[in-house]
Amino acid sequence: MIKVQKQMLYELNRKSSKGNQLKWNMDSLWIKADYAGYEGLVETIVSKILEKSNLLQHEYVHYETEEIEYKNKIHRGCKSVNFIPDGFQLITIERLYALATGRSLYQSVFRIESVSTRCQFLVNEIIRCTGLKDFGTYLAKILTIDALFLNEDRHFHNIAVMMDTRGKYHLCPIFDQGAALLSDTTYDYPMNVDSYTLMKSVKSKTFSSDFDEQLDVVEKLYGKTIQFTCTKRQIKEMLDQCTEYSEEERNRVYDILCVQFDKYSYLFKDE
Repeated sequence: MIKVQKQMLYELNRKSSKGNQLKWNMDSLWIKADYAGYEGLVETIVSKILEKSNLLQHEYVHYETEEIEYKNKIHRGCKSVNFIPDGFQLITIERLYALATGRSLYQSVFRIESVSTRCQFLVNEIIRCTGLKDFGTYLAKILTIDALFLNEDRHFHNIAVMMDTRGKYHLCPIFDQGAALLSDTTYDYPMNVDSYTLMKSVKSKTFSSDFDEQLDVVEKLYGKTIQFTCTKRQIKEMLDQCTEYSEEERNRVYDILCVQFDKYSYLFKDE
């Protein structure tokens, strides 16, 4: 268990569409409390599955479940190492585009009718603003992860780049999968409703409301960018270690992942 103080509270200028989690910065750790359900469990399981992929360790944030004591109350949540190097700034692509053009990236993208053209416009504009020529492949990796895990909160304030002290831009480790796997049990995906029914209602937010449409577009443009080796047995073992969460919650996550692994079986290969 980690005990945090008010002065460690991290005030974030951007909010998720679901609200704003309590977040703290303690020494070299980022700590997040669950807001609407089992977000910390999801962050942890997703990062552990990403460990069993062809992504390099620096390409994504590694999370671990944690109990957090704050103001004499125990919260469930997760922790990660601070992934922003000293002197670097994290800049969302919405803010980046607004600073460069004075316009809203969201409005500019959704003025375009074709989903494929939206994607190409988005990638080209971020490359123009940052010089990051691999941004298209980077976005394809993010949207592959979002489709597999049903992450419904990947809007333009939830994709970011980093700027160093010289003004040079860098790709940011992929972060913030907490809204995936029907984690919002308070508002949208209650535990007493069949999860398979709920899965049909989940919408993406990047440049289409359909996960598969987004994934089809980026795979046509940039190819298949991630391959996994994780098995269902390994998922069960990972979940069994997350004892801060109930068996009912862990079983629901396992059931959803089994469905998604079967649906996207082409992303997996034998170890």
